[in-house]
Amino acid sequence: MALAEAGAGGRLLLWPRVLLFGDSITEFSFQENGWGASLAERLVRKCDVVNRGLSGYNTRWAKLILPRLISKSTGAESTVAVTIFFGANDSSLKDLNPKQHVPLEEYAANLKSMIQYLKSVDITEDRIILITPPPLQESAWEKECLAKGDKLNRRNATTGEYAQACVQVARDCGTDVLDLWTLMQKNQDFSSYLSDGLHLSTKGNSFLAAQLWSRLEKKLSALPSLLPYWRDVDHTNPEASLL
Repeated sequence: MALAEAGAGGRLLLWPRVLLFGDSITEFSFQENGWGASLAERLVRKCDVVNRGLSGYNTRWAKLILPRLISKSTGAESTVAVTIFFGANDSSLKDLNPKQHVPLEEYAANLKSMIQYLKSVDITEDRIILITPPPLQESAWEKECLAKGDKLNRRNATTGEYAQACVQVARDCGTDVLDLWTLMQKNQDFSSYLSDGLHLSTKGNSFLAAQLWSRLEKKLSALPSLLPYWRDVDHTNPEASLL
């Protein structure tokens, strides 16, 4: 059978997808032992995990990008879950990092705007998970800043205010939320979750992966494996199994 004929005889295979939208902590999530890679491994043969992490971005910029990533005509129907993971840059101190800083009230409004947009393209609240920024280990991050000739440009208490705002937005909008800032600080030495005081270490990636999966498992557990197991393919008539 020619490939053109085979294609005409079978339905187009469309993998469902999970969209990971965030800043550098999302962009880096497909690195070795990353939380995104862990999620993709769990969902192989069932779902594509799409990394749309943008290092350095804040919610002011993200809300402009989101409609370019997903619309009714480009992927909304097949999207089974979306994570929105911003705040580590928004919460930068205005005086020391004005380019990335977003005021607290605007940050909350931007999150709401993104949720409302997703709902407008028929991605319902139960498919959206907000993730708060992780806590900041100030002494480690200060070393990173000083090495670049900068002063400490973030504070953990400030990051916590943004995390609380993220949690409140989730409550107001009816989405799920993963309060990473609070959960990580239940461990007194939360610095072990961070590689440089801001970004996640191997342990932090594992922690986030486990916490996120506990929220996604119920949403995604019913997804079937795509295409039959190889032993179940009729080798004498593969078209009968595969088309």
